[in-house]
Amino acid sequence: MKPSRILDEVCYPFICETSYLCDFEVSTDELCALIGSALDATPPEYADLQADLDRLQPLAFHINGSIRGKLAVEESDLDWLKDRLGYYRAQAGERLHAFVLPRGSAPVPQLHQCRSTAKKAIRCMVRVEQEGREVPAVLPRACNLLCNLFFAMTLAVNQRRGVVEVAFESKSYSVRKPG
Repeated sequence: MKPSRILDEVCYPFICETSYLCDFEVSTDELCALIGSALDATPPEYADLQADLDRLQPLAFHINGSIRGKLAVEESDLDWLKDRLGYYRAQAGERLHAFVLPRGSAPVPQLHQCRSTAKKAIRCMVRVEQEGREVPAVLPRACNLLCNLFFAMTLAVNQRRGVVEVAFESKSYSVRKPG
């Protein structure tokens, strides 16, 4: 397949590439859109969450262009992500140590979609590297932090609302007991 020569018939200049780099860029584009959706769905009383999502959205686009173009993600971005992860983990408390079914009202479902899409971006980076293209280590680290941050945000929102999450007990994997 070749892109049309008519500019209006081309949504993205690299859309017909067969490399996983294009898939990575499409998934991080989706992530940016989902963060926007989560931001829009976040009630005003969660100003901290709104501010964080507002900062995360452009970060998704910085991640997007950092393989094909100039690296636009820095250690300071990771430091900020770690700080925010700690902030939401502290609010989640004991909930953090359980695998739960992804439930809750807005913006929780949107945040779970963000989490899942960040995982897709990581998987694409695995394949990009497998194809022989260098992936700066800061990028998968950032996306892993994003996954964990979005999950912690869902737990914190549900904690604030008094929502009791439904624990998931896998029939496929045994649960390790502490000690």
